[in-house]
Amino acid sequence: MSEKYFLGIDIGTYESKGIIIDGRCNVIATHTEKHGMENPYPNFFEHDAEKVWWGDFCKISKALLKKSGIENKQIAAIGSSTLGADLVPVDENCKPLRKAILYGIDARAKKEIDFLNDYYGEEKVLEFNGRPLCSNDVPPKILWLKNNEPEIHQKAFKLLTGSSFITAKLTGEYVIDKFLGNGAFAPLYNPETGKPDDEYLGMFCRADQLAEMKDTVDIAGQVTQRAAEETGLMPGTPVIVGADDAASEAISTGILQMGDLMLMFGSSLYLIGIAGHVAKDRRIWSGSFIIPKTCSIQGGTNAAGTLTRWYRDNVFQDALEKEKATGINAYDTMMEGIGEIPVGSEGLLTLPYIAGERTPLNDPLAKGVLFGLSIHHTRKHMYRSALESIGYSVAQHFDIFRENGVDIKRVMAVGGGTKNHLWLQIISDITGRTIHTAGVTIGASFGDAAMAAIGIGHFKDFSDLREFITPGKTFQPNPENHEKYKHYRQIFDKLYTSTKDLMHEI
Repeated sequence: MSEKYFLGIDIGTYESKGIIIDGRCNVIATHTEKHGMENPYPNFFEHDAEKVWWGDFCKISKALLKKSGIENKQIAAIGSSTLGADLVPVDENCKPLRKAILYGIDARAKKEIDFLNDYYGEEKVLEFNGRPLCSNDVPPKILWLKNNEPEIHQKAFKLLTGSSFITAKLTGEYVIDKFLGNGAFAPLYNPETGKPDDEYLGMFCRADQLAEMKDTVDIAGQVTQRAAEETGLMPGTPVIVGADDAASEAISTGILQMGDLMLMFGSSLYLIGIAGHVAKDRRIWSGSFIIPKTCSIQGGTNAAGTLTRWYRDNVFQDALEKEKATGINAYDTMMEGIGEIPVGSEGLLTLPYIAGERTPLNDPLAKGVLFGLSIHHTRKHMYRSALESIGYSVAQHFDIFRENGVDIKRVMAVGGGTKNHLWLQIISDITGRTIHTAGVTIGASFGDAAMAAIGIGHFKDFSDLREFITPGKTFQPNPENHEKYKHYRQIFDKLYTSTKDLMHEI
């Protein structure tokens, strides 16, 4: 009997990644495609779902088959994920009717968020959402579409998120996993039945415009003939429902049991841990997790890789020019001498809210701040301060998790930012936590492929993955640095509160 292989593809903010693994989770081939992100107006962030999402998927699937030398009939199952909770309205042929509105980084629906929080009231919102509605929620985006582009809203056959779109393009079936449906789409689905909830639907959309809710590893359908022609995949290949990138990335790092937590370094930084109960705290997100009988505890900053990218493009342009001339990665050049800057960047603090902020602030109007700037500070101080700011935000989340009775026992880090070992050490020092990187660092696409293997019964359940998903590097906190960082952390915690009103005036 021929070897079984599993394919996973993840569509991200600035790039998409794919992988083929064998039946023991060994990596056979990987491929990456880069793309841009559109920012047509302040707080508006979009992708062309057809060209970027589906286009990348098709390119990656063909490239993986070519690189690996594996025949398409040997791919036993397919999994996919995309960037967070997005909104893309499509017609009956799954053709997008407009550009996709992206996840929490897109804050265009501020008026709708405020209206819904006021309309339902704090107690009702906490009942169905566990926190105030924010820019990471899809219902306010749907309401924005209804208010601002009513003809598209009315015409939409389905109102999809990213993972639903990819699965529909592959199979013709419109599905959404419970993790996203009960989280980012609350309160449109009844969490008990998994069906559209008539109590809330009227304000937002028709029941038939929503995808069907299923488990992440359920088989959504099979690759259609048309999708096979576009992707190079075999018609009839099983496709699982799929998930958002954070959930898939969590699985890829071995976040499989109570007390495990992942730090996902992408354009934003996403935290997701496994808990035994839902945390009702307005500062964070919590709900069911894709692993049966577990709950998630989550948070998300809007700027991590986005912040370092901003520095590269605007402050370290010479590093970018050097990369073009020599091939030396600009981010490596930017880190030269950063380790020599003292803890706390000699009194320079950054608020990293250059794209507003999700948790724990839930404030799309938050702004970036450089505080304490003196004549002796250099751009190296500024960049180290930016890296430290993400560590302070992570520490805030850890404190909130602890306040909600969630005992974090193991921290795994994954994503592009993990290539920066000093950054991981800084975060370990600030939080006082040991941080491990993942053994396989490609991220969510690896989780997608592994879950595809569960979907067709190659693995019995998620616990079977523990044998094959192992940690990579380990970063231990420096006790002396941890003590020093406590002083700067106190100032960081006060800085947003002290400037919030002024931020909103701007």
